[in-house]
Amino acid sequence: MATEVLLAKTITICKDCPIKTLSEGIETAAEYDTLRVKKGTYKEYNILVDKPLTIIGENFPVIDGEDKGEIIRIVSDQVTLDGLFLINVGTSYTTDYAAIRVVKSEYFDIRNIVLEKLFFGIYLEKSNNGRVYHNKIIGDAVDEYNSGNGIQLWYCKNVVVERNIIQHVRDGIYLEFSDNISIKDNTSTDNLRYGLHFMFSNDDIYTNNTFENNGAGVAVMFSKRIKMLGNTFRKNWGTAAFGMLLKEINDAEIIGNTFEENTIGINIEGSNRIMYKNNSFIQNGWAIKILGACYTNTFTLNNFLYNSFDISYNSKLNDNVFNKNYWSSYTGYDLDKNGMGDVPYRPVKLFSYIVNKTPETIVLLRSLFMDVIDFSEKVSPVFTPDNLLDSSPLMKQIP
Repeated sequence: MATEVLLAKTITICKDCPIKTLSEGIETAAEYDTLRVKKGTYKEYNILVDKPLTIIGENFPVIDGEDKGEIIRIVSDQVTLDGLFLINVGTSYTTDYAAIRVVKSEYFDIRNIVLEKLFFGIYLEKSNNGRVYHNKIIGDAVDEYNSGNGIQLWYCKNVVVERNIIQHVRDGIYLEFSDNISIKDNTSTDNLRYGLHFMFSNDDIYTNNTFENNGAGVAVMFSKRIKMLGNTFRKNWGTAAFGMLLKEINDAEIIGNTFEENTIGINIEGSNRIMYKNNSFIQNGWAIKILGACYTNTFTLNNFLYNSFDISYNSKLNDNVFNKNYWSSYTGYDLDKNGMGDVPYRPVKLFSYIVNKTPETIVLLRSLFMDVIDFSEKVSPVFTPDNLLDSSPLMKQIP
């Protein structure tokens, strides 16, 4: 391979060059050659990259698929795409046409690509040890049924998805059966369904991403050993919207995230042994909504700031630990000046229980009636878990 790389040459593609199309350049090239595509518009689709190549665009040449189908398909190891502008992917109700599809490839690098007027954006299929870096994916999705996802991984391992901007698609980033994936520093906003959606994917890490104004922020389902660190979930509003949905998630870490102005910060069901630490829940409808079958979770050193409801529970049983959190609605005192309240805080209000049972009662949220029933439940818990309390509530917000 080293000899092949040393002998590699550069082929220039332009309207006035001997080689005028990307498909022709790929066919002409030897393994490990570099194709340099000059600025211009190239009307091509079903471009097949079947050998190790580096394809570089100068000043973002446009590859126009003319709505006829997939634009670029990579089926070789060691392929780099850099600096192209792809538009007009075909729409199909039977085939998931993508601007770029990577199939059974190793050591690929897709970077600095702009995608517009797409069905699926970048679709990775049974491909490993690659990177999707610094791409801009702008769809024009209106309905879920006739739109695709921005970046999709299916049966992939050891892939880095970093510094991408994804907007106006169905799901910004979608993973299924994909392990050891690193998703960091991406911005996924204004998407129809989820900013990030993944299922049956283990040992993944999500760091410093922003999920804002999506149908819902992030859906995490049927996965193990997930780490979500330093992400921002903001303004995911709607009748069924949330910052994050956890369903059947075990042995995870959710640390240092911000959940701000979502209908529900985190919606949790059937998820166990999760550490929630150093998160801030700010002005959400519900900060955390626990729907049941959630055991041995720990909530510590979190800020709960001005949410309509901090914790919502639909069961009288509690096996989770709340300790040393800051609650903006805590009204206790700290006589021994150790920074922790002397009176335990009960974050589950009776009114949140009533709203769970009868959603129409939400209209009474700011009424005197709410204050009376919450006070009565605090004095003598009947409907809410009597052992769900923070015995050491912090007196000061955590920086």
